[in-house]
Amino acid sequence: MKLPGFVDLQVNGYIGIDFSNPGLTKGNFNKACRAIIEKGTAVFLPTIITSSESIFRRNLKLIANGIRHNDLKNHIPGIHIEGPFISGKEGAVGAHNPEWVKKPDITFLEKLIEWSDEKVKLITIAAEPDGADELCRYATSRGIAVSLGHHLAGEEEVNRLSDAGARALTHLGNGVPQTINRHHNPIWAGLANENLTAMVITDGHHLPVPLLKTMIRAKGTGKIVVVSDASPIAGLPAGRYNTLGNEVILEENGRLYNPDTGYLVGSSSNMMQCMKFLSSLELLTEDELVDVGFNNPLRLIGLDPEKVLSKHPSHEIRL
Repeated sequence: MKLPGFVDLQVNGYIGIDFSNPGLTKGNFNKACRAIIEKGTAVFLPTIITSSESIFRRNLKLIANGIRHNDLKNHIPGIHIEGPFISGKEGAVGAHNPEWVKKPDITFLEKLIEWSDEKVKLITIAAEPDGADELCRYATSRGIAVSLGHHLAGEEEVNRLSDAGARALTHLGNGVPQTINRHHNPIWAGLANENLTAMVITDGHHLPVPLLKTMIRAKGTGKIVVVSDASPIAGLPAGRYNTLGNEVILEENGRLYNPDTGYLVGSSSNMMQCMKFLSSLELLTEDELVDVGFNNPLRLIGLDPEKVLSKHPSHEIRL
C-alpha cells in the first residue's frame, strides 16, 4: 500500500515522555512527536488523560504552542482529551486517577477548550452520568468529536449519547471491569449501536483475536478505527517503569500492565506495530486496512483524507 503513514487518534506519549506529566517540556514534546512520526505515524492526536486542573491548564497550553510554532502542525491536527468526565468506578476508571474524575461540566469543558487554544478534536466521556448528553451536545457544537469510554453504560445510555451526537467508542473492550454482566454491558451496547465507530487497540494484548474478529464483523470496516493507545513507555525496552501514575511491568512480548491490579496500562506498541499485527490476522484486504488505519480516523475527526494526502508524500508500506 502507498501512504505517508498511518493515523493514530490516541497517543499518550512515547519513548518515556508522558503528555500528561506535569514535568512535560516543549523539547521533550517535540522529541516524542518526531519519534512517533519516524515510526510510521503520519498524523496523530497527542492524548491527555484524566488529570488535575493545573496539569490540564499547563499541558494543553504547552502542546497547543508546540503544534503551532513548528512544522508539527501538518502532523498534529489537534488533541484528544481522554477524561475527566469518565466513570470513577474500579475497572471502568482503568489507569486514570479516580480523584481527578469529574461529573459532566460544560464550564470546565470550556476551560479545556480555551487552554488548548481550541485544538481539542476528540474527547472521551462516560455515557451514564447525569448531564452527559448535554455535555456531548455542547462539545459537538464546538466541533469536537465525542467518543464514549471508561464507563459502565448500558444500551439506553449509549443510545442516548449517540442521539446527542457521540460518534465513537474509545478502545472498545477495554476500560471496563474484568467481570461484567454477560448480556448487559458497555461492550454489547456499543457493538449494537449502528451509528458509533469502534476504536480498537490491535496490539495483540488488549483484545483477544476472537473478540477483535467479532467487533470487525459486527461493525463492518467502515465503523472501525485502529488506535495504538501508546503509553509513554512505548518504544522503551522491557522492564519495570512508573507511568500514568502506575507502577508497571513491560514484558518482552510487549504486554504492559500494573502487577497490583492486573490491568493493562496503555499499549507498548506504535501504530505501525498495531497495523502489522492486524494485517497478520488476514481478516482485512489492503483497501480495508487503509480505511481502518488512515481514512476512517481522519473522517472521525472531520478531516478529508485526500487533503491530508496532499500535504504528505506517500511511500510504499509493507505490513
